[in-house]
Amino acid sequence: MPLDMGAWSTAVPDWEDRIREGRSLIPDLPLFEPSAEKALRIFDRLRVPDLPGTPLRKDISPFWVREYIATIFGCYDPETRRRMIQEFFLMIPKKNTKSDLAATIILIAAIMNDRPKAELVLIAPSHNVAEIAFEQIAGMIALDRDLGGPDGLGKEGGVFLVQTHLKKITHRTTKATIEIESADGDIVTGSKAAYVLVDETHELAAKAKAGKVLLELRGGLASRPEGFFLQITTQSKIEPQGQFKKELQEARAVRDGTVQSPMLAVIYEYPPSMQKDESWKNEENWGLVNPNLNVSVDLAYLRKEFAKAQRAGLEDVALFASQHLNVEVGLGLHSERWVAADYWTDCGEADLTLDELIRRCDVAVVGGDIGGADDLLGFAVLGREKDTRHWLHWSRAWCTNDALDRRKEIAPKLLDLAEIGDLIIEDNIDLHVTGVADICDRLLDAGLLPAEGAIGLDPYGTAALLDELAQRGYPDQMFYAVGQGFKLNGAIKTIERRTYQRTLRHGKQPLMTWCMGNAKAEARGNNIMITKAKAGTAKIDPLVALFNAAILMDMNPEAARPSEPRIRFA
Repeated sequence: MPLDMGAWSTAVPDWEDRIREGRSLIPDLPLFEPSAEKALRIFDRLRVPDLPGTPLRKDISPFWVREYIATIFGCYDPETRRRMIQEFFLMIPKKNTKSDLAATIILIAAIMNDRPKAELVLIAPSHNVAEIAFEQIAGMIALDRDLGGPDGLGKEGGVFLVQTHLKKITHRTTKATIEIESADGDIVTGSKAAYVLVDETHELAAKAKAGKVLLELRGGLASRPEGFFLQITTQSKIEPQGQFKKELQEARAVRDGTVQSPMLAVIYEYPPSMQKDESWKNEENWGLVNPNLNVSVDLAYLRKEFAKAQRAGLEDVALFASQHLNVEVGLGLHSERWVAADYWTDCGEADLTLDELIRRCDVAVVGGDIGGADDLLGFAVLGREKDTRHWLHWSRAWCTNDALDRRKEIAPKLLDLAEIGDLIIEDNIDLHVTGVADICDRLLDAGLLPAEGAIGLDPYGTAALLDELAQRGYPDQMFYAVGQGFKLNGAIKTIERRTYQRTLRHGKQPLMTWCMGNAKAEARGNNIMITKAKAGTAKIDPLVALFNAAILMDMNPEAARPSEPRIRFA
């Protein structure tokens, strides 16, 4: 049963209208006014240590910041000592006082906290940002004699003792401590923390064990109902994946009202229609997702950076859009991307499963790209539709857990793909080839495989699969050794043309969307090369499997007639 939050529901189903009209993204909530007002009084008296003249925050902060502070602390009931909303998710572009706001929230929480020896933890994305966050908090304390005493460090009085050498700040009365940790290191602290703030979640969530880390950081809320877990982040620089993808999906679901949870999700992003039609490129729309435009975000700076990105190419435009406009990166937009990636999305059909491919086609071929024990095995089925003669594509991949350990930078993505079924993680590599063979059997039983040239493989590293299929009775003529490197040029150009014409259809599988984004093209004479080495650590094995299958389909195959002895079963 969904959680009934009643008056404390944080759903904002009309968020698209609010974004377009510049209205608040925070719903009306029955805040506890004494708590909200106390937090704002503290906020108003704090000074900004890194701005000329160290102005008071009340004099320079836009309305949305004050509203956000009031909401975080105004949902705390001082009588029951319970916070009605314990989780907060804020996604906002760079330069909108994101890190400064994080430091300020942690300091206010330390001042308002009354739990003895409470732990307050701020997780910064890097050692450098952790240093800056500490200096920001220490600077606010030093500029307030009540907080930092005459010396600004609390050694001669004041609410806080600042130990710069330990990067530790202690409340003299409650003995509560503020600690700044870096996502660069191994974060294990958090199970006892009453207040946790993660700055740049997408940086921490890129780690292979991010799920366990965030679970640990949330642990303190179980026995500390007055605490909170707060995430402040920009959009990911790459396609959201792993734990960050899960956190973002959950936040969007709460915002949209499809999931009820004691979380407040404030997400400054364009409605999907504006992202799709690229109206975010119009600078008149930049203020919709930059609430601090012309305050801490300089329009002239954004204009200059966008122009520079456009000159550099699509990769830089995508980076600018993700960091300054919170536009989600989809297919890889690197400068050497393969042209077919531009057309791939429009060729998708969500219901095009392997079963559907078998139903709609009169012939099918398969392609495989078999890597080492720590690599991916890529597999593709390519069918020809009966009436239209369109090519229909379906893919799958296999790997071992060793691949995740050796390729930590892509491990979160691989786990995502495994969760949806596009990738099978299995340490027994014999089961990889039996999985491929089982799919070949399905196509064979459906009468779709040609008698010759049905299975296209790289000539090297395929012995295990050939042995498995031979044991099942597949004759030699069904196998075809596909030359690699420049010999795939015909398949590459064919797929470019078919994606442009929308005559290659696929099932919108995230596995292939990822591989298409990873593919980097290199011109060599009249040929286009797309190789593993060129793609680097990101994987393209299932795409190479598609190339191998395309070589066979280009030969205009016909399925073996029922009267032909296609297979000599042992």
